[in-house]
Amino acid sequence: MAPGSTPSVVPGASTAPAPALVPGAAPGSSMGRQSGGFSPETARKDFPILQRLVNGHPLVWLDNAATTQKPRQVIEALAAYYSATNSNIHRGAHTLAREATEAYEAGRAAVAEFLGAASPENIVFVRGTTEAINLVAQSWGRANLGPGDDILVPVLEHHSDIVPWQLIAKETRARVVPVPLGPDGQIDRTAYADLLSSRTQLVAISHASNVLGTVPPVREMTALAHRYGAKVLVDGAQAVAHFPVDVQEMDADFYVFSGHKIFAPTGIGVLYGKPEVLESMPPWQGGGNMIDSVSFAHTTYAPVPQRLEAGTGHISGVVGLLAALNWLTSFDRGAVAAYEQGLMSYAQQALSMVPGLETVGAAPDRIAVLTFTLAGQDPATVADWLDRDGIAIRAGHHCAQPALAHYGLETAARASLALYNTSEEVDQLVASLRRLTDSAPS
Repeated sequence: MAPGSTPSVVPGASTAPAPALVPGAAPGSSMGRQSGGFSPETARKDFPILQRLVNGHPLVWLDNAATTQKPRQVIEALAAYYSATNSNIHRGAHTLAREATEAYEAGRAAVAEFLGAASPENIVFVRGTTEAINLVAQSWGRANLGPGDDILVPVLEHHSDIVPWQLIAKETRARVVPVPLGPDGQIDRTAYADLLSSRTQLVAISHASNVLGTVPPVREMTALAHRYGAKVLVDGAQAVAHFPVDVQEMDADFYVFSGHKIFAPTGIGVLYGKPEVLESMPPWQGGGNMIDSVSFAHTTYAPVPQRLEAGTGHISGVVGLLAALNWLTSFDRGAVAAYEQGLMSYAQQALSMVPGLETVGAAPDRIAVLTFTLAGQDPATVADWLDRDGIAIRAGHHCAQPALAHYGLETAARASLALYNTSEEVDQLVASLRRLTDSAPS
């Protein structure tokens, strides 16, 4: 199966450089503890925050779709950068400037390798997924969209992959066209094919849904869009931490993700673009770093990626992202994906035993995101109850109101799993939910 079709069967680990110190394997004893040499205990040892108590209970972090926790390797890399290397980058003549520049560009090279990009020059650093999508909308979109053009956006998308297209569509008099979902949360492939036309200029699609967990067949959908000459942007924010990505095999024109969803710091993100597409994009923001020469008579711009990186970038964020990618790729990515899939199956079965609990979405290809409602309980009340037991989940509309509206919902609760979660934590979640249902007045 092609990358992007399913997280259940994935190729081997990325070849990004491994860290100098790789944690040793730890034996496991319960469901899914060992999967091709991977165990969650090995990963958990690297996360200081998982040792803390919340309301007198060990923290159970099940809010990974909102943000992942950070391993000590990332924390130490940030401390080392600020302790010994802090400097602005590019054009500096002193030692620290050279060292900071080397670290920054090493991060760019690592991201390119992680995504299977042809060159580091295909990688633009941004603040996160939201800024990456806005950059494409305001630069590529303003230059290429016009009256009567269509932008296809599936109903399952995060608001950050809807609102930027609405803004640029209003400005250019283009049209945002929603692609409907089926009852199980899959994109309606027949409707998608029918909506594509010579008017379609862009398809914006998530690689994995943050509220339904759905993993669409992006390679097949991209190939179909390309038959009509449309460009395709893939939002990988929820995908990159869970299974390997190959942007060239996927043939995506753009691919975006946020560092904080993949064990790196907040405030750093990535825009990948095909070289010919990036070359065609005018600057979105002006300032330092993105120019070649400036005069009041005429200004010329730097080549990509610098042309799209105005101002001082998040240098320490790139350092942290590099450390996070090195940490993640020290594990067998296929084994991690298999473990997460097994844990999700266990969680689905366990949650089915909670009276009145209904999960939202049932696509066969999905990541370990479990959105649910509990009869007679407001999702915010559920989250507050669980927090008393040290269990962190998310409640609300999850910045995906159209997806929830597809199921007649305004809000829901969501537990989202990562490679450091365990079956014991799932059991704690279920036990707490059962106590909540037992305490509710009949």
